[in-house]
Amino acid sequence: MNRPIILALDTKDLDTAKAWIDSTRDSIDIYKIGLEFFLKHGAAGLRELREGRDFDLFLDLKLHDIPNTVSGAVESVSEINPRFLTVHASGGSKMISAAAGVNQNISITAVTILTSLSDDEVAEIGYRQDAHASALQLAEMSARSGARSIVCSPFEVPAIREAVGTNLTLITPGVRPVGADMGDQSRVMTPPQAIAAGADYLVIGRPITGAWSQGRQVMQSAAQAILESVN
Repeated sequence: MNRPIILALDTKDLDTAKAWIDSTRDSIDIYKIGLEFFLKHGAAGLRELREGRDFDLFLDLKLHDIPNTVSGAVESVSEINPRFLTVHASGGSKMISAAAGVNQNISITAVTILTSLSDDEVAEIGYRQDAHASALQLAEMSARSGARSIVCSPFEVPAIREAVGTNLTLITPGVRPVGADMGDQSRVMTPPQAIAAGADYLVIGRPITGAWSQGRQVMQSAAQAILESVN
């Protein structure tokens, strides 16, 4: 069975992250660890998280620096063996190429335009085109530079898929079930809509982890309901 949900473990607490994984393994195979967890616990925390738990790691560090520094950072986390490792596409082709050349077992994942940004905010940053066109341009450049996966809004998925073909993995945050709070997202689709648009994986956090306060079974049910909606 294809399990396209990547659960965002947006917590700094190691025990909470363990409990969230243990509560959702029937529905989820890939878990996203971001800066707040990694900066507190580092590689040692990830090793502890994986003790007795077989899952794929989406390491969301959004690396963005000169090529030599980024390639060194990729080398530093290679022992963690992430399946996906994010870099900012805006770091440019040389940076992406340097990252992609370090370890062929790691899918360098280029983040295009953050789904929290509106078109007005994209313009304020200095992009000449709107979010859709900018994301498409960044995705095409990233693909040419060796990225094997792309993070984009679900609204950009059809155009990016047409541009880069089927060999790249498209991963979409900005996904919320019907009735869920939008949080800090600006460009949002439901999970079935995002899959229908052509996304391979959906990054989902609070619609699942927010159920933890109601108990493990409620969280399990939230994850299962989303999985069933896209299969």
